[in-house]
Amino acid sequence: MGLLATQTHPFSVVQSYGGFAFLGVVGAVFANATGAGGGVVFVPFFNQLGFAPAAIIATSFAIQCCGMTAGAITWWRYYRHQHVTNPQWKSLPSGLLLTVPASLSGIWLAQYGGTTLPVLAALKGNVDHLHLGFGVFSIVLALAIFASIPLLKRTHFRTFSGRCDTVCLPVVAFLGGIITAWLSVGVGEMVAVYLIIRGFNVTMAIALAVMLSAFSVWAAIAYHVLISEAVVWQVVLFAGAGAIIGGIVAKRVVLAFSPVRLKMFFGAWVLILGASGLPVFNLN
Repeated sequence: MGLLATQTHPFSVVQSYGGFAFLGVVGAVFANATGAGGGVVFVPFFNQLGFAPAAIIATSFAIQCCGMTAGAITWWRYYRHQHVTNPQWKSLPSGLLLTVPASLSGIWLAQYGGTTLPVLAALKGNVDHLHLGFGVFSIVLALAIFASIPLLKRTHFRTFSGRCDTVCLPVVAFLGGIITAWLSVGVGEMVAVYLIIRGFNVTMAIALAVMLSAFSVWAAIAYHVLISEAVVWQVVLFAGAGAIIGGIVAKRVVLAFSPVRLKMFFGAWVLILGASGLPVFNLN
């Protein structure tokens, strides 16, 4: 509300940007109900509106700071009740310790290391290919989601992160952090899919991915506030408020539907959005 009060014509701002509140709700529900970042929804939508690539990523991160934080707090409260009686949730704190530092390292390396690492410099120099990269990543992600669906029918789940997970989880999170810095989506779903494939509780994997994504987007937003300065704050004002609502509601969505149906629907949605980001489908 403070940001709205600073506007010269606040009612005009509400009229022009108020519809983004619904986008924030939808994006946050998907993000916090699946573990994927809200960029899965925000990036293609802002692309269709003709936003500049830098503004797409920066604004997506800012909205997710609202929605993923609300979702993370909601899931953490749920965890506090679950871990006492359900041993399948005891892996969540150790999972966060393994993934959060790695994800943040990947994000900061991608954002600030472009001048020293040729590969990252090439990515930053070709940011106009954002939509192609998002499309390819989303399609691969959707296929991974579909491939993990048969594993959701398990009745016995892992409760301890062994040596393999201790090594692999930070690697997955680090690579996911680099992708997230470029696309504003990646690390949450990559870690969630890994945990599901390894046999961990599906709901716990989603909760961990949401909390990891919350830490990740807050680590990433500083670059866009202080350096790129590409955040469209009028959009964040409304979409961020909607994202907070979506982040709170998302847990109920997960608990109301079976993991199989949730993943099938989300996988199909990500596949459609990914295809829309490819040049052959992109009308911009």
